[in-house]
Amino acid sequence: MNSTRKSRVLVVDAARGAAIAGVVLFHLVWDLEFTGLISGIAFHPLWLAFGRLLAGSFMFLAGVSLVLAHGALLRARTFFRRFAIIVVAALAITIVTWLTFPGSFVYFGILHSIAVASLLGVVFLKLPASAGLFAGLAILALPWYISLPAFDPRWLAWIGLSANPPLSNDFVPVFPWAGITLLGISFAKVVDISKSWMASAGADNAFFARLGWLGRHSLPIYLLHQPVMLAIIVPLSHLF
Repeated sequence: MNSTRKSRVLVVDAARGAAIAGVVLFHLVWDLEFTGLISGIAFHPLWLAFGRLLAGSFMFLAGVSLVLAHGALLRARTFFRRFAIIVVAALAITIVTWLTFPGSFVYFGILHSIAVASLLGVVFLKLPASAGLFAGLAILALPWYISLPAFDPRWLAWIGLSANPPLSNDFVPVFPWAGITLLGISFAKVVDISKSWMASAGADNAFFARLGWLGRHSLPIYLLHQPVMLAIIVPLSHLF
């Protein structure tokens, strides 16, 4: 969920850091409700919308990071090393959630979606920003017009055109979410963050710097925060 160190831009790291902090908060509320310590928040429409906003932020930043890390020329070794890490992490989440929540395991969550969207995004690195913009908008729009029961099984539901996808604790299908990554690519090409005032914005702000640290370590935080929180919250739930 990070760009390469070579192309670090603090404002992007800080944005990712704010997003991962939001994810920890989102899952904290989910864990508290799952264990019965609170009720009526985790499934409130506004809270669910907050979760979708966080997912969209990561998908958008994945596109921005592709441009920052590679420009128009793909650094294949760097890309596929990072891609492999994300794929392994995604598979680990699928396996762990299948063992713990077999009825709603994560068969295509945010990391799965970032992996596929990154592969798709590579195609748009050499293309003009307008190509990413129009393709991104098309991917965002298509599920509004196509939703077919034939895509309902898990082995097809990840595409995002299903009428009733199987239950999952985290479901981020290619359509429409990959469209947000393409919009991120288009945005980064137009704004050129690495050469603008944003490249050094907030460098002297301690809070901004801490958000940047979170952003640079977003993947391990994402993988570890739930086991750590559940290890604390579940025993506490038996005391109250």
